[in-house]
Amino acid sequence: MPRTRIVVIEDDAKTAEIVRLYLEHAGFEVLLAAAAREGLRLAEAAPAPDLIVLDRMLPGMDGLEVLRRVRERSLVPVILLTARTTEADRLEGLDLGADDYVSKPFSPRELVARVRAVLRRQPAGERERPAFEAGGLRIDPARLEVRVRGQRVALTPHEFRLLETLARAPGRVFRRDELIARAFGHEYAALDRTVDAHVANLRRKLEKDPSRPKRIRTVFGVGYRFAEDPGAP
Repeated sequence: MPRTRIVVIEDDAKTAEIVRLYLEHAGFEVLLAAAAREGLRLAEAAPAPDLIVLDRMLPGMDGLEVLRRVRERSLVPVILLTARTTEADRLEGLDLGADDYVSKPFSPRELVARVRAVLRRQPAGERERPAFEAGGLRIDPARLEVRVRGQRVALTPHEFRLLETLARAPGRVFRRDELIARAFGHEYAALDRTVDAHVANLRRKLEKDPSRPKRIRTVFGVGYRFAEDPGAP
């Protein structure tokens, strides 16, 4: 059986080598890229990587731009390495589709644990669930695709998982910590504000009037629910 393949895009040679050694010791196959364009080439090569570790600060092309380009073509899990630790910086990466982030300076053992945690959230067969309809949406886990009136809506992996979690249980009220555990995994280090940001993005993409959402309703003081009847008040 082929080993899990990880692409590491990191311009600091010492950091990249440490990451490579720890990941290989953990049993992963590792491909290194010291520049953004080389990393994109490896990300798009066949066979595709199972996960990407991406430095936030790269010369020539910012790591977030690399993430944007990866997300245009793939839903491969991405872990950001970043020296920027403000909530706004973390949310920016997560909103663009990063699956997790690790703050610099970091423990290589922690990074390996984060890699394993993210990969556990991608179990074999996860995308074999059949498509279903809810609230006027067609939600297709096999393609990680959502359509509104036949038109495809581009969602990040986190947005898709959050929407699917809510839409599979219309009417049920989910607390924010429940949504983090169900949609992102128990190991995911997220804030309530992160869930709110993803919900705001979903409303912007799926609602006719995001300021008066019909599908994803706020339950004040608790969390969110997916409306059983989006047409009802």
